[in-house]
Amino acid sequence: MDADVVVIGAGAAGLAAAKSLAERSLRVIVLEARDRIGGRIWPYPGPRAILPAELGAEFIHGPAKETLALLRAAGTAAIDDAGDSWVSSESGTLVRDDDDFLSKANILQGARSLERDESVERYLMRFGGDEAKRETVEGARLFVEGFDAADPAIASAKAIASELGSGVDSTIARPLGGYEPLLKALREACAAAKAQICLSANARKILWRRGAVSTEVDVDGTTRTFRARATIVTLPVGVLRNSGDASRVVFEPDLPAPKRAALEKIEMGHVVKVVLWFRTAFWERIADGRYRDAGFFRDRHGPFPAYWTQLPVRGEMIAAWAGGPKALALNGASTNERIERALDGFGALLGETELARMEFERGAVHDWASDPFARGAYSYVAVGGSDARQ
Repeated sequence: MDADVVVIGAGAAGLAAAKSLAERSLRVIVLEARDRIGGRIWPYPGPRAILPAELGAEFIHGPAKETLALLRAAGTAAIDDAGDSWVSSESGTLVRDDDDFLSKANILQGARSLERDESVERYLMRFGGDEAKRETVEGARLFVEGFDAADPAIASAKAIASELGSGVDSTIARPLGGYEPLLKALREACAAAKAQICLSANARKILWRRGAVSTEVDVDGTTRTFRARATIVTLPVGVLRNSGDASRVVFEPDLPAPKRAALEKIEMGHVVKVVLWFRTAFWERIADGRYRDAGFFRDRHGPFPAYWTQLPVRGEMIAAWAGGPKALALNGASTNERIERALDGFGALLGETELARMEFERGAVHDWASDPFARGAYSYVAVGGSDARQ
């Protein structure tokens, strides 16, 4: 045996599992297909060293006890998200968004009592004839597309309603200094406990039976086999479902039927995230300082429905976000085209297209749906899949 346990995936889940087991004196090997740790957490260095950009996970939603415990262990903490919210009106001008984005989604709460599950889109059609609720319905649809990165035509109304009632969407915070300190602390703890982390090691086949597992791994074009008593698989649902050559993992024998059925009811949300760096935080100066304390800008009309600053930390970086169908609409666009659309959208939102272009320094993009080792940003439940995650 090469190890007691092989962990597949060096994201937060894989690293935490490896740390826990290695600290109990088990021999642990972590196999990671990427050339970096972190998985869907990806701190990305920018032109200035104040804060890295987060091309992947950025916020902390709800109580998140496990995340907060990891932050404390890393010697850091969570800070409450801050800033005013602004939204484009029907005429295109920005107005204060005093009506919390989440409040509109509460129209979905009634879906918890449905006898039979249905899609979010079908559930919202119940209110189609009520003109007084038109804006609330549209806000709920945008919430599901943006916050859950989900397609309302596929997403389970009961599952979204259950999520709203769980408190996971009740608060938003950020890790102080981003997620990099957490990843660094996990990696160092694994090293201290003698867990071995192998990067650029793409697991292709898992042959398992009770008491023994062999994992065939592609390392620089050659196949290597790791043998262990057990294997922990922390791969995203998108990879486990994917049939593409770049990331497909074959199980022999195949996974049990209940697991395969569950995977068919869990979808991966599509997300395109663009980070824009500017020479100065020009949005804090325009319109007599109206947007100086802006945290979020929401755009009803552009290709990127959400932009946000880094408040409570002030800086020159803006994140642009497209989720669900809006992310799919960007398919086929090049990296430069996506940066251009995000930049022009932000400038148009502020009524300062030329100034935004003058102040622009550089951009970075990641399309999580096309990432072969993610196949999406995070998961949501499809109609009829209420027990799938469990």
